[in-house]
Amino acid sequence: MSVGTSGAHRAPRARDGRGASGFPRGDLTGLGIGPDDLPDGLVVADEHGRVICFNAAAARITALPAADALGGRLEKVLPLEDLEGRRWWQLTDPYGGLAIRVAQPERNLLLPGAREVLVSARYVRTRPTGPVHRVVVSLRDTEARRRTERSHAELIATVAHELRSPLTSVKGFTATLLAKWERFTDDQKKLMLETVDADADRVTRLIAELLDISRIDSGRLEVRRQPVDIGAAVGRHIQAYVAAGQPADRFLLRIEHPLPALWADPDKIDQVLSNLLENAVRHGEGTVTIDVTPSAPPRERGRTENTEGAEHAATSVTVSDEGPGIPEESMNRVFTRFWRGSKRGGTGLGLYIVKGIVEAHGGTITVGRAPAGGAEFRFTLPVSTPAYLQ
Repeated sequence: MSVGTSGAHRAPRARDGRGASGFPRGDLTGLGIGPDDLPDGLVVADEHGRVICFNAAAARITALPAADALGGRLEKVLPLEDLEGRRWWQLTDPYGGLAIRVAQPERNLLLPGAREVLVSARYVRTRPTGPVHRVVVSLRDTEARRRTERSHAELIATVAHELRSPLTSVKGFTATLLAKWERFTDDQKKLMLETVDADADRVTRLIAELLDISRIDSGRLEVRRQPVDIGAAVGRHIQAYVAAGQPADRFLLRIEHPLPALWADPDKIDQVLSNLLENAVRHGEGTVTIDVTPSAPPRERGRTENTEGAEHAATSVTVSDEGPGIPEESMNRVFTRFWRGSKRGGTGLGLYIVKGIVEAHGGTITVGRAPAGGAEFRFTLPVSTPAYLQ
């Protein structure tokens, strides 16, 4: 078994060929991997309960150097307690407990200082029901799991809050109409039904966002590629805003021809454009400028684009405004969940979904400061075709 000594825990090499973790240097399962190469903490105790392996991850998690752990009693090196303050090794008694036990399932335990770790153990016996030959303990830091749990809790709280308001409105108006239909004029009925319809649309959008997030997080976001006229798609969105009351001169669309043929999911590209334009109109000021240009594909960035014979194989769309822009300290959080900037409203999930959609197409998206001082979002989609046309 080989042991790569961690730079943070370099112990003197023993003359018998053992490494810092306590195991002989050599090869682990013929793969050239040692205990220090494992991502989780590994602690191994012999038949007498003495620690004979303590890898670099275990030293990092416990804040105990490997040199201080090797040779010590397992219960002293890992003074674990459960969440009720009981000593774990006394409860489990690996060496004197039931002879049929072979493992302890993963559970949350506490190290000194109330540091929480995930611990699982394996009891290696020389024969079934025989004495314990080795106790193998795995340690994992809980921080990553805690971040995931916090993210899920925030998502649930946000969804509950966003659903409560429209559903309360829908319930209130429908109950009122059912109970007092004859008392309202046609105009009053129409106003209430329009409100119910708008709130139902809001709930539908939220549910669609949640489904998108689920697919993005699990890597199951499907892209159904078709020919897309990106310039025409942007034009439709602008026309919709003008029809809704925005002045036509607030939008400036610039298209650089010729554009490469773009194959993408038209519905998802509409979703990206809708979100970016809505942010520019709602949170920005002045003219909203949309530039559609041919570009090098994301993986070609950094190469010289003027190379003879090089072709534009991607399309870039840049949406910018003339508002206050996004503070520099917030730039790296724009595409995270629940980011709303300085203004409240919305779920804060839109740009997270936009980034997931663009990346599902093999593209990239960036945020920066526009020439006029506002926010500038630029996404680039590589040209690609469906598999059956390749």
